[in-house]
Amino acid sequence: MTTAFVLSGGGSLGAVQVGMLRALVEHEITPDLLVGTSAGALNAAFVAGHGVDGVGVDALAAVWRNLRARSLLTVDPRQALGALSGHRRSLCSDRGLRNLLDRHLPFSKLEDAPIPLVIVATDLLTGREVALSDGDARPAILASSALPGVFPTVEHREMTLVDGGLANNTALSQAVAAGADTVYVLSSGYACALARPPRTPLATAMHSLTLLTHQRLIADVELYAERVKLVVLPAPCPLHVSPIDFGRADELIRAGYSGSLGHLAATHGRPSQRIHQVDMCAHPRSA
Repeated sequence: MTTAFVLSGGGSLGAVQVGMLRALVEHEITPDLLVGTSAGALNAAFVAGHGVDGVGVDALAAVWRNLRARSLLTVDPRQALGALSGHRRSLCSDRGLRNLLDRHLPFSKLEDAPIPLVIVATDLLTGREVALSDGDARPAILASSALPGVFPTVEHREMTLVDGGLANNTALSQAVAAGADTVYVLSSGYACALARPPRTPLATAMHSLTLLTHQRLIADVELYAERVKLVVLPAPCPLHVSPIDFGRADELIRAGYSGSLGHLAATHGRPSQRIHQVDMCAHPRSA
C-alpha cells in the first residue's frame, strides 16, 4: 500500500500544515510519497529532507515561527518601478525564498530526496500543470511558489513556470498518477471569516487565489473519493488570518494540530465518506 501526503498552497496559511503533520506523526502515519504545491511545496521539500517525524516537524515549525513577510516579499524600489513600466515581470524579488532554500533544503536534486517528492508548477504559456520529480530542486520549488506578478517567473526545462496553484493547488491527481492508494490531504484552507475585504493588491490577489483553489479542491475530493482511500484533514474554520500575514504561525500551527488530532482520533485515521470539511464556508463577519 502506498500512502501519499498532498500539501496545498496558501501563502502564510501553509503553517497550518505543520500542525497537521504533527498530528499525523503522533498517529504514526507516515508517507511513501509527498506532493506539494507553492507553500506546500516548501513544506513537502523540507520534511522530505529532514524527515516526517517529531524532529523534522519541530524543525519546520521553527522555520515558520521565524518567517516574516518582509523577508519573503522583498520589494526593491527599482524592481517595482521596472515592473510598473513593463520592463520586469514581478514586483518582488525571490531573494528571500532563495535564501530560505539555501538554509534549509538538504538535497540538490529532487530524485535525491529521502522521501519521493513531486513538486507542482504551472506552465505560464499553456496553463498546463507541470509535475516535477527529478532534476534541480531549487528552481522547481521556486517555480511552484512564483505567484505571477509578485515573484519572478522561473525558466526551467525550456518552460516559463509559475505558481502551481494556478493549475492544481491540491494535486490529488498527481498522487493518484504516482500510484498512491491512500491519500492524506493537507489543505491550508482559506480565510473564511475575515472582518473586512483585503485592503492591498497583494492581499486581494492572494485571498482571491485561495478562494478559487478551494473550490477546485471540493471538486477533486468528490472526483477521487471513490478511487482511493482519502483522508481530508480539516483546515481551521472559522479562519481570520490573511494568507500574507506571516506573524501568526504559532496560532495556525496549533489550529492545524488540534483539528487534525481530533479528526484522526475520531476516524482512527481511516478514510471518511464525509467531505463537509472542504465545503465553502459562510460566517458572520468578525468584530
